[in-house]
Amino acid sequence: MARKLFLFLNLSLLLVVVLFSSGCAVNRATATLEPTADLAGIKSIYVTLAPDDWGTKLLIVNKLKTMGYMVIDGVDRPSNVDAVVTYEEKWMWDITMYMLELTITIRDPKNDFPLASGNSYHTSFTRLSPEKMVDEVINNIFKQQAKNDK
Repeated sequence: MARKLFLFLNLSLLLVVVLFSSGCAVNRATATLEPTADLAGIKSIYVTLAPDDWGTKLLIVNKLKTMGYMVIDGVDRPSNVDAVVTYEEKWMWDITMYMLELTITIRDPKNDFPLASGNSYHTSFTRLSPEKMVDEVINNIFKQQAKNDK
C-alpha cells in the first residue's frame, strides 16, 4: 500500500512539473513600413471600428490624440483625412480574458493601401494590458518611420 502511494505521489509530482514547465511564454512585437510611405505628412486620421471591439478603438484614438494627431472616429468615413487606421484584435481566456494579439494598420485613404503595420503578440505569461499593447504597436510603427528617415 505504501509503495502504491509513493508511486502515485511521484507520478502526481511529475504531472505537476510537466504542466507548469510546458507553458509557452511568447512575446513578439513587430512593425513594417512601406518603403515609399511618409508618416510625417499625416495630420488627420480616421480610426475604423473592428467587428469585435473590446474598447480598443478608444485606446487607439486616445493614443493618437496624445501624439498630436487630429483623430476622427465617427461612423461614416470622411474623405478629407490623411490616413485611415484599421485594427484586428484577438482575445484569449486564461483564468481571465486578455488581449493575445493586436495588429494596427495605417492605410492610404484613397485606396486603402497599407502604408504601415504593427503587431503585438503576448501569451498569458507575458500578457500586457490592452493600453500597453496599443502603445507598443503604435510606438513601434512610428519608430520604424524614424529609422527609415535616418
